[in-house]
Amino acid sequence: MASNKNIKYINKTFDEFRASLVEYTRTYFPTTYNDFSPASPGMMFMEMASYVGDVLSFYLDNQIQENYLQFARQSNNLFELAYMFGYKPNVTGVSATTIDFYQKVPSILSGSTYVPDFNYSLFIPNNFTVSTQIAPATSFLVADAVDFSVSSSSDPTEVSIYEVAGNNPVFYLLKKSRKSISATINNTTFSFGSPTKFSTVEITSLNLIGILDCTDSDGNSWYEVDHLGQEMVFNSIKNTNTNDPNLSTYKDAPYLLKLKKVQRRFTTRFKNSTTLQIQFGAGTAADSDEEIIPNPDNVGIGLPFEQTKLTTAFSPSNFLFTKTYGIAPSNTTLTVRYLTGGGVAANVFSNTVNVINASSRFLNSNLDVNTANDVFASLAATNPEAASGGGDGDTIEEIRQNSMMNFSTQLRNVTQDDYIVRAISMPSKYGNISKAFIQPTKVKNLSAGESNSILDLYILTFDINRNLTSASPALKQNLITYLSQYRMLNDSINIKDAYVINIGVSFDIIVLPNYVSTDVIARCIGTLQTFFNVSNWQINQPIILRDLYVLLDRIEGVQTVKTIDITNKTGIELGYSQYSYDIKGATSNNVIYPSLDPMIFEVKYLNTDIQGRVVPL
Repeated sequence: MASNKNIKYINKTFDEFRASLVEYTRTYFPTTYNDFSPASPGMMFMEMASYVGDVLSFYLDNQIQENYLQFARQSNNLFELAYMFGYKPNVTGVSATTIDFYQKVPSILSGSTYVPDFNYSLFIPNNFTVSTQIAPATSFLVADAVDFSVSSSSDPTEVSIYEVAGNNPVFYLLKKSRKSISATINNTTFSFGSPTKFSTVEITSLNLIGILDCTDSDGNSWYEVDHLGQEMVFNSIKNTNTNDPNLSTYKDAPYLLKLKKVQRRFTTRFKNSTTLQIQFGAGTAADSDEEIIPNPDNVGIGLPFEQTKLTTAFSPSNFLFTKTYGIAPSNTTLTVRYLTGGGVAANVFSNTVNVINASSRFLNSNLDVNTANDVFASLAATNPEAASGGGDGDTIEEIRQNSMMNFSTQLRNVTQDDYIVRAISMPSKYGNISKAFIQPTKVKNLSAGESNSILDLYILTFDINRNLTSASPALKQNLITYLSQYRMLNDSINIKDAYVINIGVSFDIIVLPNYVSTDVIARCIGTLQTFFNVSNWQINQPIILRDLYVLLDRIEGVQTVKTIDITNKTGIELGYSQYSYDIKGATSNNVIYPSLDPMIFEVKYLNTDIQGRVVPL
């Protein structure tokens, strides 16, 4: 009998295992057993062993498969892999809408004129909810307080006449608007005794959105970070005159972005769509970091005449006892406020969010009781537009693809596209960057081998009418602070304004017989309005006239496109950009090229700046 037996290791299926066992028996036990009929006892044991091998092979293949992002199918494994790649899956998409609040106030005579009596203004504290009347009720969180007595350019109080007697107003109607998201604030507490490195707790709930805030029993705030090694966090403060008198006049950035160093921090990760894990730091010692990590001068390898420098042992594990990864909670109780809500069901219709779940009050005393009761009962709310944005979170394929895309940036900006993506993805409460373009600064006389690491980031934002405009100093400062966490060490970023060149479009077409000219012109204008919608255009994008001819030529009823003319629109008094551009001089081979200085073409008034006419054949 051979001492070295030939064993196959590539069998995976039941039939392959059985065939291999039969072959093995015939080879090494030819005289011991030779009954391989299906009903024989030997075949029964072989098939039982094949069954076990098939099952084990199945589970082994699946376990290996679930370790690879490209092939994993179980959601809990995909969540873990996503966090390994630095991506946080979205489990619930929140819906957003604007809620209008109303109340009436009596009139009061001021001199010879009736004015609103703001002594009867109501106040609603921050972080309250307004819900729908339609069951099941959907709650929308309003983060900012509502104070009808305050009116400013950033938070106006609209006033209109509500009720008149004769020719004199009796009551005025006050209106305030607030942005809201489909969320409800929930509370939970966790008690901690002696400190434990990297301790974890879990929150389980349907429609989890994330953590709102976390405080301990001593009143200290704990901050959520992307990873425990991150000691700097973005801290947002309201853009008010008290916080920054130089930037408070700019209202396109309602919050200012600041950096803050924190020791009390935690990370979060979703284990699945309903379970959120919170992990804290590793610093458990009361000693200072300098006492835990020895001075390198006092650590050696026994050099002659240096025996006194071997008094302390150095271990890399000592870092786990410092505050390098944050501190662990000890002998305290943490109160965690978290948000739930969102989903597709939160995309409610307009005028359905009108139940105020908060206690309002008067800020003034000595009011007439009957009038005050009447005013108090008049408080109302509604959403003039339907809520939108709610979703059921990332699908399995979205988690897979987003994780791989996120891994390419790895929390740093290397390529020029990385800076553009980061600028546009800055949280909206710090201001919205609508368009971005980056290029190296034009620096002359670089020495051989030197690289220009000074980058010019050109940006634009939208105004209230969704027209392109320059960003304010406050928005630019927020962007600089935001990008500082991701830029390469040797990169220097200059934030600049891109130029806006307003244009008009006119065209002549020949219409096919039996088609109504006005209908064909309307279809052509509608097509060009979609084409020139500012959302579809980027900085330094050229206008390819050939594409316009093809676009119009494909419209039903168009026989021939005779001419397309692009003109420059200027004049601040007309609402256009102040910058003029030589369209004819910038045209070559039916392409209108942008200038050397980054700029963007914009059809500002889509309804009037695109004109067309029908001409005879």
